[in-house]
Amino acid sequence: MLRYVIRRLLYALLVLWLVSTLVFAFLHLSPTSVERTIGGPRASTETLEQIRRNLGLDRPVLVQYFSWLGNLLKGDLGQSYLNGTSVASIIENRLPTTLWLVAGAGVIWLVGGVVSGVYSATHPRSAADRGITVIVLVGLSLPSFVMALVLLYVFSTKLGELGLPYFEAGPPLQEHFLQRMLLPWIGLAFLMVATYTRLTRGSMLDVMSEDYIRTARSKGVSERRVVFRHGLRSALTPVVTQFGIDVGALIGSTIVIERVFGLQGVGQLVYQSINLGDTPVIIGVTLMVTLFVVVANLVVDIGYSFLDPRVRLS
Repeated sequence: MLRYVIRRLLYALLVLWLVSTLVFAFLHLSPTSVERTIGGPRASTETLEQIRRNLGLDRPVLVQYFSWLGNLLKGDLGQSYLNGTSVASIIENRLPTTLWLVAGAGVIWLVGGVVSGVYSATHPRSAADRGITVIVLVGLSLPSFVMALVLLYVFSTKLGELGLPYFEAGPPLQEHFLQRMLLPWIGLAFLMVATYTRLTRGSMLDVMSEDYIRTARSKGVSERRVVFRHGLRSALTPVVTQFGIDVGALIGSTIVIERVFGLQGVGQLVYQSINLGDTPVIIGVTLMVTLFVVVANLVVDIGYSFLDPRVRLS
């Protein structure tokens, strides 16, 4: 186990280096002019050159890269081009909002997807199974931003007109936290619930046709124990794999939900930084998201041995 963890950590460092290098190269080859963004459309040539010198953009790209890489090894992500603030502190201020958003939505889509998927798989071709299938198709077809706008319209406008409690868009982690976060959680989780329902249902149908399931039933084991003790544990392997990937990736891809509901998280930060050409912030967020994905996959791989005794890490 220890050798496996060490090997995965070294692999994670390699992935982080490759991702950071590629993002650094792509962003520095971008036609976006940082100095023009900072100086404004009427800035003179001398002003633009001074901005480039102040930011160190007049140096060769390789010099900029190795300087940035050296600072990164010291834990320094650099400073924002726009206000000189530390990139680490900017991300630190925005990260809690996104973590709460993804964590709450993750609980909803994982529990909802697994429960509905298991029920659908254990009652195939029933009315409930067909109903769940219809809901899954709707969830897969409906973009998250449409769902978010519908929720915001119904709960913020229509219910407000009736004098009923309604959602108020604004920053989380303040008063009425659940009231502010419930709709963003549902909006983000709706598509994922449909995906996980379909994934769990397919995995459960495959597992429930295995020989060891028939053997357990022939020995008189209760159906509940067969489903949850023997079937679900094996069926959860692809579900947990997907969950680890989705949670890590969603940390930096909640732009739509955050913009619709006015949440100042990492997604909004990425959107603003791309528009303004703030390269250090973009690279910092990319490294953070990559780190979350790698760590989530490491945790998932280790969890395999607990879900399925047939899996052994070496």
